[in-house]
Amino acid sequence: MSLPSSKQPPPRIQIQDVQPQVDCGRYPAKSTVGERVEITATIFKDGHDLLRAVVRYRAAGTRKWLERPLRLLGNDHWAGELEPTELGRWQFTVEAWVDRYASFLGELDRKLEAEQLDLTSELSEGELLFGGGELAAWREAAPALGAKDRHAKASLGAPLELDVERERARFGSWYELFPRSWGGFKGVAAVLPELAELGFDVVYLPPVHPIGTTNRKGRNNALVAAKGDPGSPWAIGSPEGGHEAIHPELGTWKDFDAMIEAGRKVGVEVALDLAIQCSPDHPWLVEHPEWFNRRPDGTLKYAENPPKKYQDIYNVNFDSEDWRSLWDELRMVVLGWCERGVRIFRVDNPHTKSVGFWEWVIRGVRTEFPDTIFLSEAFTRPAMMTTLAKAGFGQSYTYFTWKNTKAELVEFVELLLGWSPYYRPNFFVNTQDILHEYLQRGGPPAFAARLVLAATLSPSYGIYSGFESFENVPLREGSEEYLDSEKYELKQRKLDGPLLPLVRRLNELRRAEPALQRFENVRFLETDGEHLLAYAKGRELVVVVNLDPFAPREDVVIVRHELGLPPEFAVTDLLSGERYRWRVGRNYVGLAPGQSHVLKLAS
Repeated sequence: MSLPSSKQPPPRIQIQDVQPQVDCGRYPAKSTVGERVEITATIFKDGHDLLRAVVRYRAAGTRKWLERPLRLLGNDHWAGELEPTELGRWQFTVEAWVDRYASFLGELDRKLEAEQLDLTSELSEGELLFGGGELAAWREAAPALGAKDRHAKASLGAPLELDVERERARFGSWYELFPRSWGGFKGVAAVLPELAELGFDVVYLPPVHPIGTTNRKGRNNALVAAKGDPGSPWAIGSPEGGHEAIHPELGTWKDFDAMIEAGRKVGVEVALDLAIQCSPDHPWLVEHPEWFNRRPDGTLKYAENPPKKYQDIYNVNFDSEDWRSLWDELRMVVLGWCERGVRIFRVDNPHTKSVGFWEWVIRGVRTEFPDTIFLSEAFTRPAMMTTLAKAGFGQSYTYFTWKNTKAELVEFVELLLGWSPYYRPNFFVNTQDILHEYLQRGGPPAFAARLVLAATLSPSYGIYSGFESFENVPLREGSEEYLDSEKYELKQRKLDGPLLPLVRRLNELRRAEPALQRFENVRFLETDGEHLLAYAKGRELVVVVNLDPFAPREDVVIVRHELGLPPEFAVTDLLSGERYRWRVGRNYVGLAPGQSHVLKLAS
C-alpha cells in the first residue's frame, strides 16, 4: 500500500459523532431563531496531550465564522451550544487542537507530584515554549496562549447545517375553520380577534379557490350534488381560475387582504391549504393536459385512497415529461400567495408527490420569503413522514389522533422524541376528515382529555371547528367521517362551544410556561394502572390525564430521583388552583372521567 499523497500526515485528533446531524449531514437539523442549540462531539487524540475545542458557526450567505468553546464533560465527550440569530441555513463545524501549554504544565505537575527533582530539561522546554519567564508566569499565560495557538488543528471534513426557522414553526396553537361557514373573508376577519383572545396563533383555512362543478360532490359525499350544494373546497378550479384565484363567493381580493391584515393586527396568522390537485374544470386541464395521468383509453384518472374515491379531483402527474414547467408553475403559485402576505401553508397529502420537488420548492420559496412555514399533512409510513420533514417541512401532522391508550401514547411519543432533531409534531385533536371512535363514544370527557394531551404534550397543536362544541356524530357506524360533513355543505358557525374556557386556559398556560413550548423535554412517569397517563415537562410541570372518559380513576404517580427534585415539594394545579404536597416516590391521584391535573412545582 502506498503512503498518503498529502504533504502533511493525517490529523491525529479524532472528531466523531458530532450532533445534531441528520443522515450523516445529508439534511439539516432544525432550530429556531434565538434557540440555544446543544452541540456535542466525541474528540480525542492518541497519547496524553490536552485538547481544546470550539464550535464554529455562521449564518447563510456570510463568510465570517463565529465560535463558542466546547467543554470536556468526561470520557472524551465534549459539549457546547450556539444560538442562531437569523432565519435561513446556518453552517457549523467542530474544530479541535492540542493545547501545548496546558499539556506541558500538566506533564510538569505530574512529575512534581511524583517528586522528580531534576527537571532541568523540562524547564528548558518550557522556556522555549513560553518565551522565557518563571513558572508562575507560565501558569498565568497558559489559558490565553492555549486558546490562540491552534497546534495540530483538526476539523470536520465539511460543515453541517441547521435550518433555522421562526418560533411559530416550533410553537403555536392552531384553529381550523371553513371560511364559507363564517361569512367568507369578512366573517373570518371579524372573528379573528375572538380567536386571538382564546389564545390561537394560527387560523388555518381549507382551499379558498374556485370549486369545480363537474362531478361535484353533494352532501355526505353523495356522487350527485343537489342544487345549491357548494362542493368540496379540495375540488380546485373552475373557469373563474385555479390555484392562484379565490372563490368569488368568499369575497374579493380586497376582502382577502383585509382578512390578512386583521389577523396581523391581533397577532393571528392565516394559514392556507396547498392542495396540488384539480377539479375537472381547472384551467390547467386545457392549458397543460400533459400534466395529468390518462388511462390507455384516454380517460383521466381521478384520485383514490381506497376505500375513499374522489371523482371530483384529478392529481397532477409528477412523472410528466414536462415536469419542469409543472414544478415552476407550482412554485409561482406559492410565491404569489406569499406576496399577498401568507407565510404558513398546510400542505395536503405531500407524501403522494415528489420528495425532490418539496425539497426544491420549499428551499426556493424560503430563499425569497425566509419566514415561510410548511406543515405536512402526511398520514403514511414513518420513512416518508420523516423524509418530508428532513426535506424542509417545518412541522408535521402525526398519528396522535389514533393514539388513545396509555401504551399507545407512550410508544408514540417516544418514537417522535427519536425524530426530534428534524421532525416537529403538530397534534391536531381532530380534522375535517378524522373523527376518532374515542371522541364518538367518549363524549365531553373524551374531548377534554384529548385537548389537554395535545396542548401539553406538543408545542404545536390544533383543533378543527366544532371540537369545542363536542361534535361527534359519524357518518355511519365504523366511519371516521362526520355526518353532514362541512366538506360538502355550508354550516353556520360561531364561537360559543362549552369547551372554550378550557381551550383559553390551556393556551394561556402554553404562553406562560416555557416548558410547554418544547417537545424534547417530555418524560413519562410511572403509574400502577392503565387509565392515568402522567408525564413531566422539564422540571417545572407534571401533567396527569384520566384517559377513561366513562369512569373516575385513582392511581399513584411515581416520581423518580432522576428528575432532580427535593424529597418533598408543593405543586399547584394550574387548571383548578388547588394545591397539593408531593414527594419523590409514590403520589396519590384521583381524577373524574377525562379530567386532568397540570401541576406546577413551587420554585
